[in-house]
Amino acid sequence: MDVLRPPLIRIGGRVYRKNLIREQAYQREEEEEDFCAGPADCADEPCDAFVVEETERGFQCRVEVPSPLYKYIIGKKGETKKKLETETRTSISIPKPGVEGEIVITGQHRSGVVSARTRIDVLLDSFRKKQPFTHFLSFALNQPAIQEKFLQFKEEVLEKCSKDHGVSGSLFQNPAKLHLTLGTLVLLNEQEIQKACDLLQRCKEDFVDQIAEGKPLTVEVAGVEYMNDDPAMMDVLYAKVRMKDGSDRLQVIADQLAERFVASGLMLKEWDRVKLHATVMNTLFRKDPSGAYPSSLT
Repeated sequence: MDVLRPPLIRIGGRVYRKNLIREQAYQREEEEEDFCAGPADCADEPCDAFVVEETERGFQCRVEVPSPLYKYIIGKKGETKKKLETETRTSISIPKPGVEGEIVITGQHRSGVVSARTRIDVLLDSFRKKQPFTHFLSFALNQPAIQEKFLQFKEEVLEKCSKDHGVSGSLFQNPAKLHLTLGTLVLLNEQEIQKACDLLQRCKEDFVDQIAEGKPLTVEVAGVEYMNDDPAMMDVLYAKVRMKDGSDRLQVIADQLAERFVASGLMLKEWDRVKLHATVMNTLFRKDPSGAYPSSLT
């Protein structure tokens, strides 16, 4: 099959592509506590990405690490830490569990300290990506007028689809939490939360106020769409949003915010452009009847 010209399927007036599925052998992922970057994962060469200080006894490097990630540097029964220290000929000091602080790497040779720091960064990056997101960057859509229209939409759907399997009130978003998601973040301590808040404030000063011309942006929420090529696999139904004046200012602000947060390392890049959408129904809400939801940076 030509991947550039896949077969097309027409369903209900829409056109879907039929993708080629390739079977891949499943490789068992190692236990997190046993993970350790090997000697070939990085070179023992100086790196300008972090500061290595010269001391009376050799060299030293400090790295701020949220306490929930300490266990990945220590490893099962301390094996990861011991291996790092042995292979790089360094000493790694880690704060006690639950105590926020810095990991301190010391050694007689600068190259060894750099190597240990680089490997620790690889470990942290790998395991941070596996953490469930704790916050999301968003624009709030919880104005009373929008909430009222949303509740009307909910009532109409429940009335018209009352006999449809799986449709219930628990699938709907909380009206007080209606928002446009720009991206998700993993913020594991108060320091990282404050860093994100400070960056958001700088973005406001650097470009948001200028693009918005110091005034609230008026948007129109109209129409719904779903988040999947296959209707049978749909989990999210969202409302479409556009600027009432027809401009793309909201999109420009969203894209620049996402770009800044990705550059800071606080957010992973998912798409080249932010997809502005307001989730109104999500199957995940049904799975979590407690209504727990990550915090928002707005």
